[in-house]
Amino acid sequence: MAKLVCNFISYALKRTVDITVILPSVTIPEAMQLPMPGNENPVPPTHEVKEKYPVLYLLHGMGNNHAQWTGYTNVELFAEERNMAVVMISGENKFYHDSLDGEPFFDFVAKEVPEFVTNYFPISAEPEHSYIAGLSMGGYGALLHGLSNPERFAAIGAFSGAVMPVGDPEKVEGLIDGPLDVKWLVKKAIVEGKKIPPLYVTCGENDMLYEINTEFKNYLEENGVDVTWVSVPGYTHEWRFWNLAVEEFLKWIPRTDGYAAGGKRQI
Repeated sequence: MAKLVCNFISYALKRTVDITVILPSVTIPEAMQLPMPGNENPVPPTHEVKEKYPVLYLLHGMGNNHAQWTGYTNVELFAEERNMAVVMISGENKFYHDSLDGEPFFDFVAKEVPEFVTNYFPISAEPEHSYIAGLSMGGYGALLHGLSNPERFAAIGAFSGAVMPVGDPEKVEGLIDGPLDVKWLVKKAIVEGKKIPPLYVTCGENDMLYEINTEFKNYLEENGVDVTWVSVPGYTHEWRFWNLAVEEFLKWIPRTDGYAAGGKRQI
């Protein structure tokens, strides 16, 4: 896997930002042209990209930044095995929406980051090849952006998601029964006749957010939303759980891109 840490000027935020992008690349078995099960006659390795990669926009939780997913989990390995790109940004404890200081953080996440990565890297901009997921605060962010723009993603994942609005409703407009409330966004999409992409919602049974995730799952089912619910015993709000969750999510997501048929790569 190629891991790139990029520093660029954001036109939305009017300052420099850091993101991490991981891209499939030549593996050691491929470089050495080693015969592998299902690939007994390996072809010479190349860095040529035959088709743009499907992409997962992967959001972190409170207090973290763009580097934590690759520091605490095996997401590079999981994505490499499945020929997928992964994009990670710094959410800055802003819950992935506009901040009280006036920064247009929602547009930075929804518009500028996808625009940047799909123009500078071999990453697909097609909705059917784009996915969004996150943990805790990032789970809320994935739901917020996935449900606000359901036509832009093929699937949404929330791992131990902070699915209830967080903040002071008197200071943050739309936090309750408004565009920052994920339940309200579900209702809005249904009323407008928009197709909500399938959701993958998972939480450890010892997690402090388990009850609200269960309630949210029930809410989705009651409203006819396609949701896969995975309740895992023995885990709290922890990276060991999120390492499991991101791998299972990558196994679960619907794939229609040209790399999906190739199966799991040898690393």
